Amino acid sequence: MVGFGPKQAWLAIREGDATKVLDALALRDLGTVSWRDAVDVAYLTDDRLLITPLLAGAGGARWLLVAGRWLLRPQVVVDVVELSWMLGTEVQFFSTYRVGEVHRWERAVDGELVRAFAYVGETGEVERWIGEPDAAERALGLPAAFDGAADGTDEAGETGETSEVLVSEHDVLRLAGAWSVNPEELDGRPAGPGEQPRAAAAQ
Repeated sequence: MVGFGPKQAWLAIREGDATKVLDALALRDLGTVSWRDAVDVAYLTDDRLLITPLLAGAGGARWLLVAGRWLLRPQVVVDVVELSWMLGTEVQFFSTYRVGEVHRWERAVDGELVRAFAYVGETGEVERWIGEPDAAERALGLPAAFDGAADGTDEAGETGETSEVLVSEHDVLRLAGAWSVNPEELDGRPAGPGEQPRAAAAQ
């Protein structure tokens, strides 16, 4: 397998079915490809994505990952709550971009938003804080509560307050490993029969 993660965005879907995920995201299946080709597609295009086979991960579950720079495009908004409801499972979103230190994660279970966080290190702003950080987030150094939430945060959890929160690309990958799968750690992992990724195209 070939790992990925830095300067990338991806979805993690518990026990995800590739066909249902393709339909839910309105993606066109381009078929099975090699791991190297799949990762290249995810990094070198802005309208192609890789879809992993189910991977063993956190909670004893298997996780399907969907990755690509398409998910980083400002005009592309994947609603993890809606996707979670449509697929009837847990859906997570991660993105990390070290230029500007822009890092995000979201988590929805059965159509309910559990957690959403967005941070811009260049300005030191927490742009989104919904829900309470769990033990894995606290281990990264996040506080139990965000002080900015008491200073004018709207109902959607949007805020521009400067905080003492510090988050790096490495933290996003560590959290992904705690919640589902750290895709960087796939590098060099043996790929058994049927463990080849697929490529998909945005329509």
